[in-house]
Amino acid sequence: MPDQPADPATWSLRAIEAAYRAKVRLDRALSARARRRGWTTAALGYPGYAAQGRARVRGRLLLAPAGTDPNARLDIPGWRRLLTLEQPHGEIDVTLGAVRVRARADDAGLIDLTVAAELPPGPATALLHPEGRPPVPAPLHVASPDARRGVVCDIDDTVWITGIRHPLRAAWRTFAGNGSTRRPVAGMAALLVRLVEGTPHAPVVYVSNGPWNLAGPITAFLERHRFPAGALLLTDWGISPRAWFRSGRAHKRASLERLTADLPGVRWVLVGDDGEHDPEIYRDFARAHPDRVAAIALRTVAPIGTEPPETEERAGAVPVVRAGDGRALADLLDRAGLLAVRPAPLGSAAGG
Repeated sequence: MPDQPADPATWSLRAIEAAYRAKVRLDRALSARARRRGWTTAALGYPGYAAQGRARVRGRLLLAPAGTDPNARLDIPGWRRLLTLEQPHGEIDVTLGAVRVRARADDAGLIDLTVAAELPPGPATALLHPEGRPPVPAPLHVASPDARRGVVCDIDDTVWITGIRHPLRAAWRTFAGNGSTRRPVAGMAALLVRLVEGTPHAPVVYVSNGPWNLAGPITAFLERHRFPAGALLLTDWGISPRAWFRSGRAHKRASLERLTADLPGVRWVLVGDDGEHDPEIYRDFARAHPDRVAAIALRTVAPIGTEPPETEERAGAVPVVRAGDGRALADLLDRAGLLAVRPAPLGSAAGG
């Protein structure tokens, strides 16, 4: 009998595996050449979070010329931020207070380390110690043990305007722009601030399918536009051993599940947009964990010149509101009793 043709899926997987092996060989060759030219291990620190006596420290190892600081690259186009030479499986010491541990990066150079540490609520800092270079700070946002409300917020078309439904426009903003050229979504910073009002040191986590290379611009943008400070959970672009592109949906689902385990007493308000998969991901999470979701707020990404509708729905028992910007979402959440009641200003009482 003639040989049966191979399953197309099998051929595709073999092609992916071959391409991944080629990428690994290229990375090793580039790393060896860089080291011969005097490049050494450098580190980037990313904002993490801490709660329940544990801290999640995030960072990345890469190679850079001696005497240069990769953390100092400010306001450069997005495409230049993607031109980094990561150091897969590199090792580095991490300190948090009196604790010092050894961390090992994954195959993309990423550090994701859990450190046992009792920290007071508020900002804290872990330090990454690349050999021969100054320590690099990795900020931590320590949630209060009494926090019962937290916020998970998407970034693209939720925090800043990307236009993800228009791929060419979104690509231009990502690769040609920088943090200072981005425009915030109207009213979204004020909405997030109100969501955590009255809850000191409530956990705020920004989850995105964007690459870790944009962590610096995202952090600066959030600070510039007065969003509440919080942890970043981004992803790594590029080929993996079993797929041409890493799954953004899988990244967001896994991030939500991890937060459920790390902050067991918190009910989350999930904030996103309807430009990609946030509605499906958030609804699925709410149905699986109805006691862990206080509400879902979705920005409607409407075509220019059209008025986005305002709607109220439910995913099981969890309220779901949709509107065109942060102000309208705040009004809907306020009517549903999901925002903290602000005290009236002095002199505003009746007859005052």
